[in-house]
Amino acid sequence: MMGWRGRIGFLVPPGNPTVEPEMQQLVPKGVSLHFTRMVAHGLTGAHAGQDDRNRTQIEHIPENVELLAMVKPGVIVMAHTATSYTLGKQGEAELVARMEQQYGIPFITAFGSVLAAFKHLGIERVAYATPYNEQTTLQGKAHLEAHGMKVVAHGILPGVVNIYDETPERAYSLGRQVDHPDAQALFLSGVGMPTVDAINLLERDLGKPVISSATAMMWNALRTIGVRDTAADGGLLLSGARGVAVR
Repeated sequence: MMGWRGRIGFLVPPGNPTVEPEMQQLVPKGVSLHFTRMVAHGLTGAHAGQDDRNRTQIEHIPENVELLAMVKPGVIVMAHTATSYTLGKQGEAELVARMEQQYGIPFITAFGSVLAAFKHLGIERVAYATPYNEQTTLQGKAHLEAHGMKVVAHGILPGVVNIYDETPERAYSLGRQVDHPDAQALFLSGVGMPTVDAINLLERDLGKPVISSATAMMWNALRTIGVRDTAADGGLLLSGARGVAVR
């Protein structure tokens, strides 16, 4: 049987080429991954129109979840961080509760997984790095702060034409650019920009945990279905770290 240890379902933005290969890179043996595309219109991956695309995705999530639920996953993941920024704290919580009640399957978000990872590692102060425009970046900063996180530094990847054309090398340079001595961890937001291949290198060079939306949602999904395997890629979070010193 496919997914004899568990099945994970992902809701993925239509133009995103990154989620499937990065999740396959992190998934342990015996866990199967299943993907459904969300609904959005316009030039995917571009800064222009991102909030409108997010709202279209939100509108169609119930029908996407209904399709994905047919695979009988142990958890469904909304694999798009910026959609949580559009929803806001209350809207995100209401969406999660509504999907779980309607379909009887645990429903988690990429952003909610990041918050769970911070709690797991004892993180309160973060440097926040994004490939977004200023508006979406500030939405994300406000969303972090609404959940009690202190954002000691934030920054935007320069020169982005399309998020889906970015590389792990650029994610690495963004992390180095945004990190701050007061930050206990670095947060790389978004699942469109490839991050997994940059995480271990950034942790080694910065000397602190680095959490990306991608690593957090895989860690949280595995935890939700009761699979405790570690992964060589994905940094301290997926290597089984239990906590960090709070400075």
